[in-house]
Parts: sequence; C-alpha cells; structure tokens
Amino acid sequence: MTEGNPAFKNADPANVVGFAKEWAAFDQSALQGSEYQKLFDGYFAIFPFGDLPPDSEGFDVGCGSGRWAEGVAPRVGTLHCIEVSAEALDVARARLARFDNVRFHLASIEDIPLEDESQDFGYSLGVLHHVPDAAEALRECVRKLKPGAPFLVYVYYALEDRPAWYRGLFRLSDVARKSIARLPFRARRLVTEAIAAGLYYPLARTSRLLESLGADVSRLPLSFYRNSSFYTMRTDALNRFGTAFVKRFSRDEIEAMMESAGLTGIRFSERLPHWVAVGRRGRA
Repeated sequence: MTEGNPAFKNADPANVVGFAKEWAAFDQSALQGSEYQKLFDGYFAIFPFGDLPPDSEGFDVGCGSGRWAEGVAPRVGTLHCIEVSAEALDVARARLARFDNVRFHLASIEDIPLEDESQDFGYSLGVLHHVPDAAEALRECVRKLKPGAPFLVYVYYALEDRPAWYRGLFRLSDVARKSIARLPFRARRLVTEAIAAGLYYPLARTSRLLESLGADVSRLPLSFYRNSSFYTMRTDALNRFGTAFVKRFSRDEIEAMMESAGLTGIRFSERLPHWVAVGRRGRA
C-alpha cells in the first residue's frame, strides 16, 4: 500500500479524492478484449509508436487505474506511471504487476520525478481538463521530453462543433454535475449508476439500433457509447457527473496551449473522442 498523497499544488483536492474512490470502485479489470482495444486505438491511433527508439523511456501523467499504461507497456522500454493519488496508484500497481518495465511514482504534475529532457515520449489522457492550470501542467510535462519526442494529450472539448440544442442539453447536465459531485461518494455512485441505466444505456442502444438501420447517429447524444459495455457506461457516468472540477477547451485553445508549451507539428485525431492531439517537443 502506498502511503500518503503529495501536497495539492496544481490539483483540485476534491478531484484527487474522488478519482481515487472511482478507480477503487471501477478498477477497469472488466474492460477487456475488443472493447479495450477499440478504446485504446481511439486515443493512440495517431501516436508514433513506430518512431520510438527500441529501448524508449517515457511517462504516463495521471495514470489512474493504469488502463492505458497496460496497452503502452508492451510497446516501450520503460514506462513511468505518475499519479497524485496513492490509492489510485495502488490500483495501477496491481493492474500492471505482470510488467517488469513499469515504474510507479507518487507525485503531482508539477513535481514529476524525472530529469528534464530525459524522456523519449509522454502522454496524459483525461487529466489536463481536471487541473486548475492546464497550460502550466502541460509545460511541466513537455520539459521532461527530449527534443523531438512526442507527447499525446486528450482534453475534453468545448462542443464547439455541436448545434445549439446539444450545447443547451450539456449546460443542463452540467448543472446536475455540480450538485451530484458534492454528494458523499456512496450517494454519488448510486445516482450515477441510475444515470447510466436510465440515460446512457437506452440512448446508446437506440443509437446502435438506428445505425443498424442505416442512420447517421454521430450527432446524437451518447451515441459514442452505442457499442460500449454497461460497465464502461457506469464508469463514465461516474466520471462525468461525479467530478467536482472540470474545464473544456476548443480545438484552437488546445493547439495554442500545446504550442505555448513548446510542442510543434501538432496533429489532431479526427475520430472520437475529441480532442486527442499529438505534438513533438521543439528542437530549438
């Protein structure tokens, strides 16, 4: 058992505690097979694994349960899993126990225990939008990269390409989120389980049915989950409605933030989820 948590600097304390409980409740052990591979590919399809050196060394910032590290570890030389929550890091440690090339670090994002310009790659998925100063957090990550090394990010997008009615529905759901996130964890989980069963599942399966009839369902709410398991829906409902602090960024804002951090050659994935982007640390 890892003891303690780092001091909360560029982190929201309620989020740190909430995610620790989430990963303990949903350790992602049920996320397997083709569903896992499809989700992994959704994030890493644009990541240049083929360009990494044979004994590449890199890092996962905010590794959570270790679910994405499980797919990365077999492809690299050494992977550093960095997590601000001791409880979440214990979940990752158990999940990744079979890998002898994974190192675990209990550290905040501004205290990454790696030398500057020492890493061949890095990534941070679903983390920066929960950090009070996302731009500074990204700069801290990029400092650890060697010149030319790639860094992959996934940040919640601001729904800028969605119609007004969709954004209106989102604003209503965000009001609910702010109330639900203040509940004790047991109550929060109960409410979000009900949301998964009463909202995610029927809308997702309706989208799957309509798609099978030839309809374009890409603009329908929660159509992203049409082929997902109920386990994934429960996990993401808790993540979406049970998180205290979250920000969203437009594609232009994310690109500007990456450029400001020193990343060049920025490329965005055109597939869901949005936004996934990769850039390389500038050589200057």
